[in-house]
Amino acid sequence: MADDDKGKAILENAYELSTPEDNRAYYREFAKTYDGDFAEALGFVYPAAIAGIYKEIAQAEDTPVADIGCGTGLVAEALELPRNDIDGMDISAEMLLRAAGKSLYQRTFEIDLTGDLSAITNDYGAVLSSGTFTHGHLGPEVLASLLQIGRSGALFVIGVNREHFSNLGFKKTLGALAEDGKISKPDLREIRMYDKEGHDHSGDVAIAVCYRKV
Repeated sequence: MADDDKGKAILENAYELSTPEDNRAYYREFAKTYDGDFAEALGFVYPAAIAGIYKEIAQAEDTPVADIGCGTGLVAEALELPRNDIDGMDISAEMLLRAAGKSLYQRTFEIDLTGDLSAITNDYGAVLSSGTFTHGHLGPEVLASLLQIGRSGALFVIGVNREHFSNLGFKKTLGALAEDGKISKPDLREIRMYDKEGHDHSGDVAIAVCYRKV
């Protein structure tokens, strides 16, 4: 199978997942080859784009960083922060093991972000996400619960697949959180997910949602 085809299969099969256990089992299968067979093969620049926005708008106090759905640590690699300034969270133990092997994080948490988050400290200065709010993964209902892990004023840079954003009503959820005084008015930015041309997902776009916890 060509590299592009492997990457496409990994992506499209991931979009079909529906439960936390589906995600654990699926990512267990290819954690060791994720970076090469998917990220490199398709030119996955989404994590670097999220990291770039953080670097652009973050202030000195916007640490430590919680990298949610961190996978093998691609956002952390692009951030280039000292490891004691960033923690990684993911549902897959195998993906976290790959990330840990890169010495990117002070701590990692194996956690289902749709469940109880009390094991995670509530003192993060920023919460970042790339590739986790997408088909088969997290929906907008998780945005409210994530607020509990950031301190007052924490910066959120949350990437959401554009189709997922539209189909699941992220705009409505974000509007309600802002109206209730829980977050600042969100700044929405379109970003490319891939920089390699010629494959079926070359034109895929995400929405980077930027706001602060009030």
